[in-house]
Amino acid sequence: MPTKIYKKIIRLISPYWLILILSSIAAILYVLFNSLSIWLTASLINNIIMDFDKLLITHKELVGTKMDLNAQLKFWTNQFILRDTPKGTLKILCLSILFVFIVKNIFLYFKNMGLTFIQFRLITKIRNDIYDHFHKLTLSFFDQKKSGELTSIMVNDVANMRVALGASFHKLFVEPINIIVLITILFIINIKLALYAVAIIPFTSLIIIWIGKSIKRKSSRTAKKIARIMSIITENLNSVKIVKAFGTEDYEKRRFLNEQSNYYKLIFNRARLRLITTPITEIIGASIGVLLLWIGGRDVLVLKVMSSEDFIRFILILFSILGPIRLLGNVSVNLQAGIASAERVFDILATKPQIVESKNPIKIEKIDSKIEFKNVSFTYHEGPQILSNVSFSIKKGDLVAIVGPSGAGKSTIADLIPRFYEIDEGSIKIDGFDIKDLSMNSLRKLMGIVNQDVNLFDNTIEFNVSYGTVNYTQNDLIKATKAANAYDFIMKKNDGFQTIVGEKGVKLSGGQKQRIAIARAILRNPSLLLLDEATSALDSESEAKVQHALKNLMMNRTTLVIAHRLSTIKKANEIIVLDKGEIIETGTHEHLINKNGAYKKFYNNFINN
Repeated sequence: MPTKIYKKIIRLISPYWLILILSSIAAILYVLFNSLSIWLTASLINNIIMDFDKLLITHKELVGTKMDLNAQLKFWTNQFILRDTPKGTLKILCLSILFVFIVKNIFLYFKNMGLTFIQFRLITKIRNDIYDHFHKLTLSFFDQKKSGELTSIMVNDVANMRVALGASFHKLFVEPINIIVLITILFIINIKLALYAVAIIPFTSLIIIWIGKSIKRKSSRTAKKIARIMSIITENLNSVKIVKAFGTEDYEKRRFLNEQSNYYKLIFNRARLRLITTPITEIIGASIGVLLLWIGGRDVLVLKVMSSEDFIRFILILFSILGPIRLLGNVSVNLQAGIASAERVFDILATKPQIVESKNPIKIEKIDSKIEFKNVSFTYHEGPQILSNVSFSIKKGDLVAIVGPSGAGKSTIADLIPRFYEIDEGSIKIDGFDIKDLSMNSLRKLMGIVNQDVNLFDNTIEFNVSYGTVNYTQNDLIKATKAANAYDFIMKKNDGFQTIVGEKGVKLSGGQKQRIAIARAILRNPSLLLLDEATSALDSESEAKVQHALKNLMMNRTTLVIAHRLSTIKKANEIIVLDKGEIIETGTHEHLINKNGAYKKFYNNFINN
């Protein structure tokens, strides 16, 4: 799995190859100047503690002699910095170190800027891709996923990827090169001591890799747990009225605290592993340092096989290596956490939409003839069959009502016409065209949908009424709201059409929200109306106002009504009685009453209730 993740990340990075190359060049130059700064610092210390005259004589004696690489590098260094006086030498050495540090940090800045640019562009693209992909997925996907989980993936997991990729790219580009260069210098100075130092690195790496894998497992569980917590928060915020009405605050608090407790254990265990990495590398580094101090010190003081200058330079470079090794350890930890998040992100992006538009879709602008269901069967998520062999048609300009008990499949029919879900068998046609062959955008533009649960955005009334309609005038807006019996209450608001309705329209009453939804449908001027129990949750006064608005809305339009008010049903050109996903009766109100079947029982129950 990680290999696939790496390949996907590499494909995402590939468009930025030029910036990556420039950043890599800057990284290499940074490493070289960093190594030079350590080398010059060692020269500074050596020149201070050594007798200057002796140093000058020794350097002159080396001119023209054959030297090994270590001696040659020291000779070139002294050739550059040595002057006739100690003060002059110190001055040029100090200025050289300052210059090298300035140049080193300039390259560090360019390296970091390049990688930061890639990092933020990459994460922004991933988040945009997820959001775009959400809009391509069908409702069945969202039926199975909790909104809190999806929000967590888009916000938390992508943020984890940003942190992991940011830290990892910065260090994976620099630190390995840094370590290689510094180790190379160690071998140039003293092969024996360098072998001692390098021998312990694989052992350290194995420990870091083991810790990283454990962190990845815990990070994956942590991401799922925080998604669960976000789901609970979302559910409670959306259902706060019900929670208070049923007095279940204590239960919800216990449920949340329990999830939080489990989450705490996971993040604490992950942090414990993360925090142990640095002490382990520090202890191993200190152990190596002490060992080499003993061996190197003995070579300098007792055996006289190593110069004090080489020993000082070796120790400085050795301890400079420990920093990059420690950073690489942290990179492994961060990277494993990022991979766990990346897996969840790429799983979402790999989810294929169940409904795919045809390659050459047909655009349709209006309904000229009829809508036809032919032997339609449908099942939600491999559950029980909802519709079975359903066939009927709606002629242009007709009003068709669907009635039946709860769970009969009425709302499902309304959801299948806009192709929110894909049918299992049969076909749905508009003017003879299968809706699978139609452009989904043009198909859905034909329709105005008013549901029992009105979804309003936390924005202005005008925004909600005009949502989905591009070209409209203020006069169109006024006409639509007047026809929807909404203009008067809108004008009573202090800000009129610019009134903010609140999340899900919380600042409006149920009847007001329904009339906003009807005004939205009127402004859209659809060929087909889908009314799904649009007044079932309203009081009698609000229902009367909404009914008046619906009457204006349905005028001269093709309309499908789900279990609506009796007066509307009675006026229907055709009534379809649905039970257990099958059509059991069809006809006009008078025909079905005279038939004395299921519809009459439904009608009598409606009157009595």
